Amino acid sequence: MNDTTQDEAPDAGSPGRPTTAVVVGGGLAGTTAALALADAGIRVTLLEGRPRLGGLAFSFQRDGLTVDNGQHVYLRCCTAYRWFLDRVEGAALAPLQDRLDVPVLDAEAPAGRRLGRIGRTALPVPLHLARSLATYPHLSLAERARVGRAALALKGLDLADPALDAQSFGGWLAAHGQSERAIEALWDLVGVATLNAVAGDSSLGLAAMVFKTGLLSDPGAADIGWARVPLGELHDRLARKALDSAGVRTEVRTRVTSISQHENGRWSVQVPGETLDADTVVLAVPQREAHDLLPEGALDAPERLLEIGTAPILNIHVVYDRKVLSRPFFAALGSPVQWVFDRTEASGLKEGQYLALSQSAAQDEIDTPVAALRERYLPELERLLPHTRDAEVRDFFVTRERTATFAPTPGVGRLRPGARTKAPGLYLAGAWTATGWPATMESAVRSGVSAADAALAALGRPRDHLFELFEEAA
Repeated sequence: MNDTTQDEAPDAGSPGRPTTAVVVGGGLAGTTAALALADAGIRVTLLEGRPRLGGLAFSFQRDGLTVDNGQHVYLRCCTAYRWFLDRVEGAALAPLQDRLDVPVLDAEAPAGRRLGRIGRTALPVPLHLARSLATYPHLSLAERARVGRAALALKGLDLADPALDAQSFGGWLAAHGQSERAIEALWDLVGVATLNAVAGDSSLGLAAMVFKTGLLSDPGAADIGWARVPLGELHDRLARKALDSAGVRTEVRTRVTSISQHENGRWSVQVPGETLDADTVVLAVPQREAHDLLPEGALDAPERLLEIGTAPILNIHVVYDRKVLSRPFFAALGSPVQWVFDRTEASGLKEGQYLALSQSAAQDEIDTPVAALRERYLPELERLLPHTRDAEVRDFFVTRERTATFAPTPGVGRLRPGARTKAPGLYLAGAWTATGWPATMESAVRSGVSAADAALAALGRPRDHLFELFEEAA
């Protein structure tokens, strides 16, 4: 690592010394920022405290299986994350559906009416959803009609209106005639998975962004993609390979203790036993960690970062001795089960079937003991999937992310900072920054691109390689 002192460091861009950057944090935001900076000719060092890259979208080994800490999906409208997949040469490993199709099982519905589907046709917006809504069995005819009217009203909202941030999505839905059943069976079915909060706890601004962009912008915008390999293959191994090819120096198990700015404008980044000097620093860490590392004066109100709440996600993993689910995934109603994915092939399981249950907005269960979760969820899977009744459970375990995302509560928008700080050469990245998106992989990648773009603009370096991405994302 570079151990150049302030007195020895020539000015940025001087003959004989390349422009340098340090990116703190090796999640999707930090990896993206590092790649975008390196692609512009910056010499980049990426520092990550964990032993791997990928942030909160990672894999680990358990009894011969490769397990994702949680199920992650993306949509066709997630243009930044799709750019990331292309950039690390992983797009073929996380393909999109040809056309949106979400099976929805209602555990409490009578036989013959348990299965509904949310899907689309090739018709223009909003007609692309008309057939699916008209035949959706989990709502009454009157409820379906009111959903259609609310969707049109939602489409008319101006996402640039800051007043939306202060309003509750649940309150807006109630004011637009949505019943509790409609919210459960449709709005929260999508919203909880993307926002990590129920409608009543969500900002109207963020919810409107999700539904307008995903369901009401382009017929194919909500087509779902997910990794057919472990997330670590994409976000760690392939990401590290791309970083290496771009000339980025990547250091894991390296936690930053402080950052400070010299009088000449360059930056020092402290890690145990060493100092790294750089022209530019990108902080791509969670908001509380960013708050602790920010130098005085970098933000007008740094305490606002501590006001950004967090929300947990619980993931339940069940390995059966036989196949019990014939489809790749489904969503559930009338049950505490939310979304269930088949992870058999991705995990490397050779016999039986491995199901992963993704439970968002899990505040009430995030600390529940495994035995109690097993007692609750195995009978629920038997209600939803009759073939599980004759199957043997070979393994049952839980992964918990207590601070999986920022909480998308009303008013959170005013707390989210942009990429630029008041300290020249210091930038912020992370899904929690002001990307306009909720805490998703898309938001993380967008934040990394925004931080790199701001840094390159300040350095007077080329940004052409980012323009196409920005135009497509817009």
